[in-house]
Amino acid sequence: MITLGTLKRIDDLRKVWKLEDKDFSQWLSQKENLELLSQEIGINLSLQETEARTGNFYVDILAHEEETGKKVIIENQLERTNHDHLGKIITYASGYEAEYIIWIVKDFRDEHKQALDWLNENTNEKINFFGIKMELWQIDNSSYAPKFHVVSQPNQWSKAIRKGQSSNTISETGLKQLRFTEDFITHCKENGTSLQLGRPQPSAPAYYNIGIGTSEGSIAVKFNLYSKIVKVEFYFKSKDTYWPLKNELKEEVVKTFTSKVIYDDLEKYKGATMGFHRQFQIDDEKKWPGYFSWMKEHAEELQNKIPGLLAKAKELVPVED
Repeated sequence: MITLGTLKRIDDLRKVWKLEDKDFSQWLSQKENLELLSQEIGINLSLQETEARTGNFYVDILAHEEETGKKVIIENQLERTNHDHLGKIITYASGYEAEYIIWIVKDFRDEHKQALDWLNENTNEKINFFGIKMELWQIDNSSYAPKFHVVSQPNQWSKAIRKGQSSNTISETGLKQLRFTEDFITHCKENGTSLQLGRPQPSAPAYYNIGIGTSEGSIAVKFNLYSKIVKVEFYFKSKDTYWPLKNELKEEVVKTFTSKVIYDDLEKYKGATMGFHRQFQIDDEKKWPGYFSWMKEHAEELQNKIPGLLAKAKELVPVED
């Protein structure tokens, strides 16, 4: 006979975090917890500082998006939303010229959720507001488990369409790239995947990033429409571990992966890539499911095998005196 536990929600967040600044903000600023939030909203967050000053005020957490460096502010509230904190997030956003504004609370009043939805609908595609309920769950007497529940988020697709129609800065091709990525995400979810899939960014329709839980890099899906190539690669933020995989460990890399690995040193940049390329035609939508299967397979392979290779590469990186 199978015995199942009882799942229950813990309403009092202060059982775990008594104070917003000293307890919750410090907990959230830890790498593994920021990664949980990153996975939920589809943005790879990197901590900049806690209690960052702007004028006479302090924002709970100042962060940035790893790939672009765009500023992110996070305001925490272990109670229901109020007008004071709504004003704060707008003040902090303007003070740091943040493009992502994240408000994490115990619960949302209807008027404040409506306010965030209105801001997302009426600001340009660079400004993005997230309203998130912080939840705690427990199975019987187990440890509490945190869960981020997104209540309000940017409608990126409608923003991209509106921007493309009003200013022609996103072409029909760019919109098709966004739809291609959206359909790829749907394909992955419908066919089961361990990939942590976020939302595509209209500002970079030919590039889609997938985090794999390491600060050393991420998976990048890129479309080169001129060369008619789609790429699934691991992007190294630093070349320290890239060089051993290209040189000393190259034979092991060949044995590890099922397809030919292509390297790119990205000479003008600090980073580098290694991964897989194939021909594709975005205008032939009948072939999209085949492309999606190939992209999913190779992204999952990178996710599963890159961490082990990185560990071996680190052993060959010279130690600085």
